[in-house]
Amino acid sequence: MTGESDILRIVEEDILRILGEEKSKRVSLESIKSEIKVTYLFITNAIKELEREGLVQSQGDSIVLTKEGVGKAENIVKRHLVLENYFKFKIKRTRSEREAHKMTDILEHYISKEVIEHIKKLSTFKTEGFPLTKLALNKEGIITDILFPDYGLFERIVSMGIVPSEKIKVMYKIPDGMVIYVGGKKFALGNEIAKGIEVLS
Repeated sequence: MTGESDILRIVEEDILRILGEEKSKRVSLESIKSEIKVTYLFITNAIKELEREGLVQSQGDSIVLTKEGVGKAENIVKRHLVLENYFKFKIKRTRSEREAHKMTDILEHYISKEVIEHIKKLSTFKTEGFPLTKLALNKEGIITDILFPDYGLFERIVSMGIVPSEKIKVMYKIPDGMVIYVGGKKFALGNEIAKGIEVLS
């Protein structure tokens, strides 16, 4: 996701999450600017759009949620917590707490309520996943984790719909890679990337 409208939507959701975590308190624009790593123009445009939608109000150098904004912010915070708890559940062998938080910040902008519900169920699985490269041809698996230390690569992968809880199938092998089917679409992946996608069958 690189379009301006996509970035604006992500910034709006991040602002609502920050405000939701603070409950009914005012949050300074400087505090928001320090937490969301985009240009100040995106932040001011996002706030204007949230005000137009009646979700926030500016109060001097701070903003606060409106009554309508509280409900939307609470839903975003709940979604964030489900994902963060899931990644923290996997910390013991795959990542640090900081990495879990960062991956949550990325993934939460790409998934639906349905995927969130499936991810909740994944937390109850006791079996560990295995690399996608070991999934048999034409056998369906469920993605359990995405193990990339590079956050840019992680974002590109999840923006393709390759996210925990989604069903995935290896259609056929190609030189140094494979063609997969996920979310109603086909993608070609190199083996090095496929090794970082864990699945259960």
